[in-house]
Amino acid sequence: MCGRFVSARKRLELLQEFAATRDAVPGDRNADYNVAPTKQIYTVIEHRGERAAEGKAAEGKAAEGKATQGPPERELRLVRWGLVPAWAKDTKAGARLINARAETVAVKPSFRAAFAKRRCLIPADGYYEWMTEGKAKQPFYIHRTDGGLLAFAGIYELWRNSEVPGDHEDAWYWSASIITTQAADEIGRIHDRTPMVIAPENWADWLDPANNQKELMLAAMCPATSGPGGLTSYAVSTAVNSVRNNGPSLVEPLSDAEPPGSALG
Repeated sequence: MCGRFVSARKRLELLQEFAATRDAVPGDRNADYNVAPTKQIYTVIEHRGERAAEGKAAEGKAAEGKATQGPPERELRLVRWGLVPAWAKDTKAGARLINARAETVAVKPSFRAAFAKRRCLIPADGYYEWMTEGKAKQPFYIHRTDGGLLAFAGIYELWRNSEVPGDHEDAWYWSASIITTQAADEIGRIHDRTPMVIAPENWADWLDPANNQKELMLAAMCPATSGPGGLTSYAVSTAVNSVRNNGPSLVEPLSDAEPPGSALG
């Protein structure tokens, strides 16, 4: 699974990196080196219809499938990590649905509607996984060897809060999940699951809500892998275990000063 990741890039960097023409993020945010479930995360989405400047009502219409005219526009937006299906009674399900398995995302009731027309990219500088040996769990930081961004394959959903009017600021709850798959290479030595990523040449097809070619979308996802041009990993401090801890020190390689037994391998 993917249960923690790093989001350190600035908003303007992400807008440029993903060629987003719409900015739905209220303002700059601090770098987050310990992104945990239910936190707000950056997502890149694409949709057709009224411009964001026309207000929350436009978002509601788009969510209900009523705003489908006009060319697709790419948008940077904050959503909650942990998908809440549109049919859920409340938002509590989000804490459990942080990941969607690539093997079942197209058919599982919680995810299939989002996979069909609400796919997104989730930018990350890297992510953490825990290797288990005996009773000990050692965290590892996994990132691209060239220092570039990872574009996780994601899906997003909108949940309608029926307790408030449609034009209320809390009328729509935006949430997302990261799609994962079996890890078979060196990353699999650390954990048996790894995030799916989308290569830049497939971003447009992946984000297009009108693209309903399920098999092509499944083929567009690639496992995040190690090796040349891929990912690398190293052990980090167990300080990352607590969501209260944050800052760039969390991604520093484990030092010789760490207590014996805190690193594996």
